[in-house]
Amino acid sequence: MLGEGRPDLDLASEITVTKQPNPSWSYGDGVKDYDASANTHREIDPYAADRPMVNNYRLLISGIAPRPIGFISTVSGDGKRKNLSPFSYFQVVDHDPPIFIVGFSSRPGQEKDTFRNLKESGECVINTVSENMIEAVNACSLDGPYGISGWDISGLHEAPSATVKPSRVEESVLSIEGKVVDIKEFQAHFEGLSVAGLVLIQATRFWARDGAVNEDASHIDLEKLRPVAQLGGMSYGRITSTFELPRSRWAVEQPSSGLLKSLQSLDPDSRK
Repeated sequence: MLGEGRPDLDLASEITVTKQPNPSWSYGDGVKDYDASANTHREIDPYAADRPMVNNYRLLISGIAPRPIGFISTVSGDGKRKNLSPFSYFQVVDHDPPIFIVGFSSRPGQEKDTFRNLKESGECVINTVSENMIEAVNACSLDGPYGISGWDISGLHEAPSATVKPSRVEESVLSIEGKVVDIKEFQAHFEGLSVAGLVLIQATRFWARDGAVNEDASHIDLEKLRPVAQLGGMSYGRITSTFELPRSRWAVEQPSSGLLKSLQSLDPDSRK
Protein backbone atom coordinates (compact mmCIF):
# COMPACT_ATOMS: atom_id res chain seq x y z
CA MET A 1 0.00 0.00 0.00
CA LEU A 2 1.32 3.45 -0.95
CA GLY A 3 2.59 5.35 2.08
CA GLU A 4 2.75 2.30 4.34
CA GLY A 5 5.20 2.93 7.16
CA ARG A 6 5.11 6.71 6.71
CA PRO A 7 3.84 9.00 9.48
CA ASP A 8 0.26 10.27 9.31
CA LEU A 9 -0.30 13.78 7.97
CA ASP A 10 -1.25 16.12 10.81
CA LEU A 11 -4.09 18.27 9.49
CA ALA A 12 -4.27 20.12 12.81
CA SER A 13 -0.68 21.38 12.77
CA GLU A 14 -0.32 25.16 12.63
CA ILE A 15 1.56 27.01 9.89
CA THR A 16 4.62 28.68 11.40
CA VAL A 17 6.15 32.01 10.33
CA THR A 18 9.96 32.19 10.25
CA LYS A 19 12.63 34.70 9.33
CA GLN A 20 13.55 35.03 5.66
CA PRO A 21 16.42 32.78 4.44
CA ASN A 22 19.11 35.50 4.58
CA PRO A 23 18.04 38.48 6.74
CA SER A 24 21.37 40.28 6.19
CA TRP A 25 21.08 40.23 2.35
CA SER A 26 21.96 43.51 0.61
CA TYR A 27 21.76 44.71 -3.00
CA GLY A 28 24.34 42.93 -5.14
CA ASP A 29 24.87 40.03 -2.71
CA GLY A 30 23.43 37.36 -5.04
CA VAL A 31 23.03 33.92 -3.46
CA LYS A 32 24.78 33.18 -0.17
CA ASP A 33 27.65 30.65 -0.44
CA TYR A 34 27.05 30.17 -4.19
CA ASP A 35 29.76 28.06 -5.84
CA ALA A 36 29.78 28.52 -9.63
CA SER A 37 32.10 25.53 -10.13
CA ALA A 38 29.48 23.22 -8.62
CA ASN A 39 26.63 24.56 -10.77
CA THR A 40 27.13 23.41 -14.35
CA HIS A 41 24.15 22.95 -16.63
CA ARG A 42 23.13 20.53 -19.36
CA GLU A 43 21.49 21.75 -22.56
CA ILE A 44 18.25 19.94 -23.50
CA ASP A 45 16.49 20.21 -26.86
CA PRO A 46 12.75 19.67 -26.24
CA TYR A 47 12.26 18.72 -29.91
CA ALA A 48 15.17 16.29 -30.31
CA ALA A 49 14.25 13.36 -32.58
CA ASP A 50 15.14 10.77 -29.95
CA ARG A 51 13.43 12.59 -27.04
CA PRO A 52 9.97 11.29 -26.02
CA MET A 53 7.46 14.07 -25.35
CA VAL A 54 6.68 12.50 -21.98
CA ASN A 55 10.19 13.46 -20.89
CA ASN A 56 9.31 17.13 -21.42
CA TYR A 57 6.21 16.62 -19.30
CA ARG A 58 8.12 14.95 -16.48
CA LEU A 59 10.89 17.55 -16.58
CA LEU A 60 8.52 20.51 -16.48
CA ILE A 61 6.17 19.32 -13.74
CA SER A 62 9.14 18.49 -11.51
CA GLY A 63 11.04 21.70 -12.31
CA ILE A 64 8.19 24.23 -12.42
CA ALA A 65 6.98 23.70 -8.88
CA PRO A 66 5.00 24.23 -6.82
CA ARG A 67 1.94 24.69 -9.03
CA PRO A 68 -1.63 25.41 -7.95
CA ILE A 69 -4.35 22.94 -8.88
CA GLY A 70 -7.01 24.26 -11.24
CA PHE A 71 -10.10 22.38 -10.04
CA ILE A 72 -12.69 23.19 -12.69
CA SER A 73 -16.38 22.40 -12.98
CA THR A 74 -18.10 22.66 -16.37
CA VAL A 75 -21.24 21.59 -18.20
CA SER A 76 -21.70 20.52 -21.81
CA GLY A 77 -23.25 22.85 -24.37
CA ASP A 78 -26.64 21.15 -24.09
CA GLY A 79 -26.47 21.31 -20.28
CA LYS A 80 -26.90 17.55 -19.89
CA ARG A 81 -23.38 16.52 -18.85
CA LYS A 82 -21.51 17.85 -15.85
CA ASN A 83 -17.79 17.53 -15.34
CA LEU A 84 -15.38 18.23 -12.49
CA SER A 85 -11.65 17.79 -13.04
CA PRO A 86 -8.25 18.98 -11.70
CA PHE A 87 -5.63 20.58 -13.96
CA SER A 88 -1.89 21.02 -13.58
CA TYR A 89 -1.40 23.84 -16.08
CA PHE A 90 -3.35 26.62 -14.36
CA GLN A 91 -2.75 30.08 -12.93
CA VAL A 92 -4.27 33.50 -12.22
CA VAL A 93 -2.69 36.05 -14.59
CA ASP A 94 -4.34 39.36 -13.64
CA HIS A 95 -6.75 40.93 -11.15
CA ASP A 96 -8.22 43.85 -13.14
CA PRO A 97 -10.07 42.26 -14.75
CA PRO A 98 -9.57 38.96 -12.90
CA ILE A 99 -8.19 36.62 -15.58
CA PHE A 100 -7.18 32.95 -15.30
CA ILE A 101 -5.42 30.64 -17.73
CA VAL A 102 -5.84 26.89 -18.16
CA GLY A 103 -3.70 24.70 -20.41
CA PHE A 104 -4.83 21.43 -21.98
CA SER A 105 -2.20 18.97 -23.13
CA SER A 106 -2.45 17.00 -26.35
CA ARG A 107 -3.35 13.37 -25.70
CA PRO A 108 -4.17 10.15 -27.55
CA GLY A 109 -7.80 10.07 -28.64
CA GLN A 110 -10.35 12.79 -28.00
CA GLU A 111 -9.75 16.05 -26.17
CA LYS A 112 -10.42 16.40 -22.46
CA ASP A 113 -14.07 16.75 -21.41
CA THR A 114 -13.40 20.07 -19.70
CA PHE A 115 -11.85 21.54 -22.85
CA ARG A 116 -14.80 20.34 -24.90
CA ASN A 117 -17.30 21.79 -22.42
CA LEU A 118 -15.51 25.14 -22.26
CA LYS A 119 -15.65 25.43 -26.04
CA GLU A 120 -19.32 24.50 -26.10
CA SER A 121 -20.69 26.45 -23.13
CA GLY A 122 -18.01 29.08 -22.46
CA GLU A 123 -18.56 28.85 -18.70
CA CYS A 124 -16.94 27.26 -15.65
CA VAL A 125 -16.21 27.51 -11.96
CA ILE A 126 -12.61 27.37 -10.67
CA ASN A 127 -12.40 25.92 -7.15
CA THR A 128 -9.51 25.97 -4.69
CA VAL A 129 -8.14 22.71 -3.28
CA SER A 130 -7.39 22.25 0.42
CA GLU A 131 -5.53 19.46 2.19
CA ASN A 132 -8.64 17.75 3.53
CA MET A 133 -10.17 17.26 0.07
CA ILE A 134 -7.18 16.11 -1.98
CA GLU A 135 -8.24 12.44 -2.26
CA ALA A 136 -11.62 13.45 -3.66
CA VAL A 137 -9.97 15.90 -6.06
CA ASN A 138 -7.47 13.30 -7.23
CA ALA A 139 -10.29 10.84 -7.93
CA CYS A 140 -11.72 13.35 -10.43
CA SER A 141 -8.64 12.82 -12.63
CA LEU A 142 -9.86 9.34 -13.63
CA ASP A 143 -10.04 9.04 -17.42
CA GLY A 144 -13.65 7.88 -17.54
CA PRO A 145 -15.89 8.01 -20.65
CA TYR A 146 -17.40 11.33 -21.70
CA GLY A 147 -20.41 12.04 -19.53
CA ILE A 148 -19.12 10.29 -16.39
CA SER A 149 -19.12 13.05 -13.80
CA GLY A 150 -16.37 13.80 -11.32
CA TRP A 151 -19.11 14.88 -8.94
CA ASP A 152 -20.36 11.30 -8.68
CA ILE A 153 -16.87 9.79 -8.55
CA SER A 154 -15.63 12.08 -5.78
CA GLY A 155 -18.67 12.53 -3.54
CA LEU A 156 -18.06 16.29 -3.41
CA HIS A 157 -21.12 18.52 -3.02
CA GLU A 158 -22.55 20.89 -5.59
CA ALA A 159 -23.43 24.47 -4.62
CA PRO A 160 -25.40 26.87 -6.85
CA SER A 161 -23.62 29.55 -8.89
CA ALA A 162 -24.89 33.06 -9.61
CA THR A 163 -23.65 33.93 -13.11
CA VAL A 164 -22.83 30.59 -14.77
CA LYS A 165 -24.50 27.18 -15.12
CA PRO A 166 -21.77 24.93 -13.64
CA SER A 167 -21.97 24.32 -9.88
CA ARG A 168 -19.43 25.39 -7.29
CA VAL A 169 -17.63 22.89 -5.06
CA GLU A 170 -19.15 23.44 -1.64
CA GLU A 171 -16.04 22.11 0.14
CA SER A 172 -13.73 24.70 -1.50
CA VAL A 173 -12.73 27.75 0.52
CA LEU A 174 -12.73 29.96 -2.59
CA SER A 175 -14.58 29.48 -5.87
CA ILE A 176 -14.48 31.69 -8.95
CA GLU A 177 -17.25 31.74 -11.52
CA GLY A 178 -15.90 32.58 -14.96
CA LYS A 179 -16.59 32.90 -18.66
CA VAL A 180 -14.27 32.13 -21.55
CA VAL A 181 -12.81 35.19 -23.27
CA ASP A 182 -10.37 33.46 -25.64
CA ILE A 183 -9.27 30.00 -26.77
CA LYS A 184 -6.06 29.17 -28.60
CA GLU A 185 -5.35 25.73 -30.04
CA PHE A 186 -1.90 24.31 -30.90
CA GLN A 187 -1.19 21.40 -33.19
CA ALA A 188 0.36 18.45 -31.38
CA HIS A 189 4.03 17.66 -32.03
CA PHE A 190 3.11 14.11 -33.07
CA GLU A 191 0.26 12.90 -35.25
CA GLY A 192 -2.59 10.95 -33.67
CA LEU A 193 -2.90 13.23 -30.66
CA SER A 194 -5.65 15.73 -29.87
CA VAL A 195 -4.77 19.40 -30.23
CA ALA A 196 -3.34 21.21 -27.23
CA GLY A 197 -5.28 24.20 -25.99
CA LEU A 198 -5.05 27.38 -23.96
CA VAL A 199 -8.14 28.99 -22.44
CA LEU A 200 -8.42 32.47 -20.92
CA ILE A 201 -11.22 32.84 -18.39
CA GLN A 202 -12.53 36.08 -16.90
CA ALA A 203 -14.06 35.91 -13.43
CA THR A 204 -17.67 36.98 -13.04
CA ARG A 205 -18.17 36.20 -9.35
CA PHE A 206 -16.18 35.17 -6.26
CA TRP A 207 -17.43 32.92 -3.44
CA ALA A 208 -15.40 32.84 -0.20
CA ARG A 209 -16.18 30.75 2.86
CA ASP A 210 -17.41 32.65 5.90
CA GLY A 211 -14.72 32.65 8.56
CA ALA A 212 -11.95 32.26 5.99
CA VAL A 213 -12.23 35.75 4.45
CA ASN A 214 -11.73 39.08 6.21
CA GLU A 215 -14.30 41.87 6.65
CA ASP A 216 -13.69 43.67 3.34
CA ALA A 217 -13.24 40.42 1.37
CA SER A 218 -9.62 41.23 0.51
CA HIS A 219 -7.75 38.36 2.17
CA ILE A 220 -8.13 34.59 2.57
CA ASP A 221 -6.79 33.09 5.81
CA LEU A 222 -3.98 30.68 4.89
CA GLU A 223 -4.75 28.51 7.93
CA LYS A 224 -8.30 28.03 6.60
CA LEU A 225 -7.28 27.64 2.95
CA ARG A 226 -4.53 25.06 3.55
CA PRO A 227 -3.64 24.92 -0.17
CA VAL A 228 -2.11 21.87 -1.81
CA ALA A 229 0.69 22.32 -4.34
CA GLN A 230 1.50 20.00 -7.23
CA LEU A 231 5.06 18.76 -7.56
CA GLY A 232 6.68 16.17 -9.83
CA GLY A 233 5.22 12.71 -10.48
CA MET A 234 2.48 11.84 -7.98
CA SER A 235 3.87 14.13 -5.28
CA TYR A 236 2.05 17.00 -3.62
CA GLY A 237 3.25 19.63 -1.18
CA ARG A 238 1.65 21.51 1.69
CA ILE A 239 2.38 24.81 3.39
CA THR A 240 3.96 24.20 6.79
CA SER A 241 5.83 27.49 7.23
CA THR A 242 6.04 30.92 5.62
CA PHE A 243 8.28 33.98 5.79
CA GLU A 244 7.65 37.60 4.84
CA LEU A 245 9.80 39.60 2.43
CA PRO A 246 8.49 43.10 1.63
CA ARG A 247 8.96 44.72 -1.79
CA SER A 248 10.28 48.26 -1.80
CA ARG A 249 10.69 51.06 -4.37
CA TRP A 250 13.70 52.61 -6.05
CA ALA A 251 12.99 56.05 -4.57
CA VAL A 252 13.10 54.57 -1.07
CA GLU A 253 16.10 52.27 -1.50
CA GLN A 254 18.42 54.21 -3.82
CA PRO A 255 19.42 57.04 -1.41
CA SER A 256 20.76 54.57 1.17
CA SER A 257 22.42 52.05 -1.16
CA GLY A 258 25.88 52.64 -2.53
CA LEU A 259 25.34 50.06 -5.28
CA LEU A 260 22.07 51.57 -6.49
CA LYS A 261 23.62 55.07 -6.46
CA SER A 262 26.56 53.87 -8.55
CA LEU A 263 24.28 52.08 -11.04
CA GLN A 264 22.24 55.23 -11.57
CA SER A 265 25.35 57.36 -12.03
CA LEU A 266 26.54 55.01 -14.81
CA ASP A 267 23.26 55.27 -16.79
CA PRO A 268 23.09 58.57 -18.71
CA ASP A 269 19.34 58.21 -19.34
CA SER A 270 18.59 57.96 -15.59
CA ARG A 271 20.18 61.37 -15.00
CA LYS A 272 17.80 63.20 -17.36
